[in-house]
Amino acid sequence: MYTFKQNIKNICFALIAIGIVAIGYGFYSASASHYSDVEIKEKVKELYYELKSSKKAKDKSSDKKQYDSHSEKGHHAETYKFSNLFHAIEKELHCHFSQEEIKNAHTLEEVIYTTKHYFHAQKQRPWSSLFVSNLFFLMISLGGLVWLAVQYISQSGWSASLLRIPQAVSSFLPFGGAIMLFIIITGALHWHHTYHWMDSALTYEYVYEDSVGTDDPQYTDEKVEGVVKNKKYDYIIDGKTAYLNIPFFTLRSIIYLLGWCLVAFLLRKYSLNEDKEGGVKWHNKMFTLSAIFIVFAAITTSTGAWDWIMSIDTHWFSTLFGWYSFASFFVSACAVIAIITIHLKYSGYLDNVNENHMHDFGRYLLAFSIFWTYLWFAQYMLIWYSNIPEEVTYYAIRFESYHILIIIALLLNFVTPMLLIQDRAAKRLKGQVLFVAILILLGHFIDVFVMIMPGTVGTHWHLGFVEIGTFLGYIGFFTFIVLNTLSKAPLSQKNHPMLIESEHHHI
Repeated sequence: MYTFKQNIKNICFALIAIGIVAIGYGFYSASASHYSDVEIKEKVKELYYELKSSKKAKDKSSDKKQYDSHSEKGHHAETYKFSNLFHAIEKELHCHFSQEEIKNAHTLEEVIYTTKHYFHAQKQRPWSSLFVSNLFFLMISLGGLVWLAVQYISQSGWSASLLRIPQAVSSFLPFGGAIMLFIIITGALHWHHTYHWMDSALTYEYVYEDSVGTDDPQYTDEKVEGVVKNKKYDYIIDGKTAYLNIPFFTLRSIIYLLGWCLVAFLLRKYSLNEDKEGGVKWHNKMFTLSAIFIVFAAITTSTGAWDWIMSIDTHWFSTLFGWYSFASFFVSACAVIAIITIHLKYSGYLDNVNENHMHDFGRYLLAFSIFWTYLWFAQYMLIWYSNIPEEVTYYAIRFESYHILIIIALLLNFVTPMLLIQDRAAKRLKGQVLFVAILILLGHFIDVFVMIMPGTVGTHWHLGFVEIGTFLGYIGFFTFIVLNTLSKAPLSQKNHPMLIESEHHHI
């Protein structure tokens, strides 16, 4: 039996505390520095007219040329005028704009929109941080369950003594799933804007004129008396409402999570029953359940990726995205299982685990790192080559504002395993496999970060205390759940029919 030591518990609690403080600070900062849309509009207009009428600006011929209505209003003049306005907004409202945002604003309305977007992004920041970390560990937990099912379906012998580890990894599913539903429900209540398609204003073509500018605009699809064109209307999102609507979206999410949690519970239950009763009855049940689950997982990991990740960038789509995201989560789960196995080995458990088991973990990590890279390149190359506007928008913002993170992710997720564990001897070293597994985990967290953040906070992203603290909090939370589950049952299944093969595994 594994003993969950108090010092490890204390580390988990400390990390959880850091996470709570980080996410709490994020919400506090977002609320303290947030302005309403009306306040932003009024303040930007006030600054605009102050600049326009200032004596200093009038005295300078270059500035006079900007504000004189009879002067030339060329592109460079407009850019200069609004760059001054942006600088004034930054100073007054304590915010920051990218050069691209300043360059792309050519009217006062566009400046107001850009300023609103900045403060919306700041308000969204803690929600996005929570979402990224929760999704990452939720899908690692699911990846552990898939890994467990694969061992049963393939009748794998080498891993028979290690199956309690992926069982423990999958025990996080109910916790991550509950938080995922919380994020979805609060999004439906418009507490945050992770899924901007949830805004019903985007799906109505008209708005009643007398309700424009009020707190509760009235929308309609019918062109009747008293209506005007709805400026927020998005015909692409409107065309997807049969699939992307809150009730159906929530129902699908509940089905995914309940299905995954049920399979995790049953596989754990059958495994414990096998310990008590012996024979092959429960092993055969686990084989059958795993075969059914793999089909369910193949469907729900794809549709789940479409729903939870791809729908954030609602205009964008990729037929490869389900496989690409699954590869990211599965190799992360393999890394976690390897890390826990090595931790247990270093702690004096799993006496029968040897360099041959490490070799197999190394092969998993290398194979699925290459698979992830292949899918990453295939998706990018096809979109780049076809150059279709609704597809390239996904990569445009990422290569503009997140290019450093993309490079780091590629280095950690592909170059590192290729260099460090391609050799047979390297795969058989616990320290080497542990080091690579940790780097792969960090790399795929960055990958998930780049999947989520551009569609939720745009160019106004941070990788600061809120994001790192939330991630550390989830490491503590996830580790506590997994190790606590490990301590509840023997580390090796007593009556697994292939246990002897695992104990004498040799490559």
